[in-house]
Amino acid sequence: MDKVIKRESRDTEVREDVAKKWQPASLLPEFKQQPGWAYRWIRVSLLNEPDNMNVSSKMREGWEPVKHSEHPEVIIQADPNSQFKEGIEIGGLLLCKAPQEMMDQRQAFVNEKTRAQTEAVDQSYLNQNDPRMPKFAEGQENGKSFGRGKK
Repeated sequence: MDKVIKRESRDTEVREDVAKKWQPASLLPEFKQQPGWAYRWIRVSLLNEPDNMNVSSKMREGWEPVKHSEHPEVIIQADPNSQFKEGIEIGGLLLCKAPQEMMDQRQAFVNEKTRAQTEAVDQSYLNQNDPRMPKFAEGQENGKSFGRGKK
C-alpha cells in the first residue's frame, strides 16, 4: 500500500510569461494618432457646467471634434447628456484635432510673441541700470575679489 509519489523539482517547471502586466488605467485613453494632425483635449465643461466660451474659441482656432468612428480603439462610455454625441468626451474633456501645419504656425506665433515680451522686459530692466550700482557686471574685470581669489 505504499504509494510512491514521483515528484519533480519545481525548477524544471516552465511557467508561461504573462504577456501583459496589470497597471492602473490612465485618466485619458491612448489612441493612434494619424499623421498630419495635432490632437488636444479641450475642456467642454467644468463642474458639470458647460464651458461654451472655451469650446467656441478653440473651434475658431481650428480645432474640430474627433469622431469615435475615427478611433474605435478608444473604449469609453458615451455620455447621454453630451452636446458632442459622436465625439470622444471624458470628464468634461473632448478630444479634438487640427491640421499639424496650422498648429505649427500657431506655435511659431506664440514663440515670437514670447520672445518679444521677454525682450521688452529685459530692455525695461536694463534701462533702469545705474552705473554706480550695475545690475549686471558681466565682462567687467576690475581685479578685486573676496576671499582667497585674485590678489
